[in-house]
Amino acid sequence: MSRRWWRWLLVSLLTAWASMGASAHELSMAELHLRETARGDFVVSWGASGRAQPADSLKPQWPAQCQSEGVMARCGAQGLSGPFAIKGVGDKFSAVIVRIRWLDGQSSTHTLSVGQPRVRLFGSADDRRGLGEIAWSYTTLGIDHILTGLDHLLFVVALLFLVGFNRRLVWTITAFTVAHSLTLGLSAMGWLALRSPPVEAVIALSIVLVAAEALHRRETLARRWPALVAFGFGLIHGLGFAGAIKDIGLPEQHVLLALLTFNLGVEIGQLLMVFAAWVLWKVLARLPRLDQARTVALYAMGALAAYWTWLRVAGLLGVLAR
Repeated sequence: MSRRWWRWLLVSLLTAWASMGASAHELSMAELHLRETARGDFVVSWGASGRAQPADSLKPQWPAQCQSEGVMARCGAQGLSGPFAIKGVGDKFSAVIVRIRWLDGQSSTHTLSVGQPRVRLFGSADDRRGLGEIAWSYTTLGIDHILTGLDHLLFVVALLFLVGFNRRLVWTITAFTVAHSLTLGLSAMGWLALRSPPVEAVIALSIVLVAAEALHRRETLARRWPALVAFGFGLIHGLGFAGAIKDIGLPEQHVLLALLTFNLGVEIGQLLMVFAAWVLWKVLARLPRLDQARTVALYAMGALAAYWTWLRVAGLLGVLAR
């Protein structure tokens, strides 16, 4: 292939990926707020980040006894109990957080996604979900988060380029897993707190630095000890995962189970991506000029991550200037 073709490919990749925006590690989530004003009567309102309007693409599927009347949902004496779903989850929004404020002042939170499109409500804040239902729900949310989080995936891909498919990759991925599991747990339990904007900026910068290391063959620290680099940046990525957990919320009665299964989902999604990369590498290994394609991919990843870094640092400076 000619150099002109490679340049065209690089520009196309950058344009496509840059259009995904600076917050590429976040789930595209909408929020449905329900506030009980009288027994069985709820005021309904939507919220979401970004320009998309949830009400245009998401339709609540209420329990049989409930009737929707404009901004009100009336469920009568039975209250808001029974199966509840939202039609349209997985199209414009990958997850919907349902926040319910009950008449007695208590609140409850439920998260619906493609993997968990339906929940059962019990007419109060009392969470009677089984352990299996909670485990499945948070595992699928973890998988969704890693597979839709382009910056987390690109960091793992950059590690693959740096290390290659050999024995050291096992230690490198393990170090990344241990690190982000540590800070995810500490942050989710409230023992470690760091504002989101600097975390997002460093996550993007981590891709730039690892991609740059993978481009050359010098014996740097990253090449000699990739597991150490993966562990260091994994601590920061764990704080990014914790931000998702904070948005989703944890069930008060089963915090540890939800946290563990969410992290399990993240690991499952990460391993699926590594396996897919290995299969692709096996398929393409015999193609000519594969090394040139590798260089193009690393430049594209680094440039995209640099773009994200610039946007996130600019956003951080804007917040500090207020």
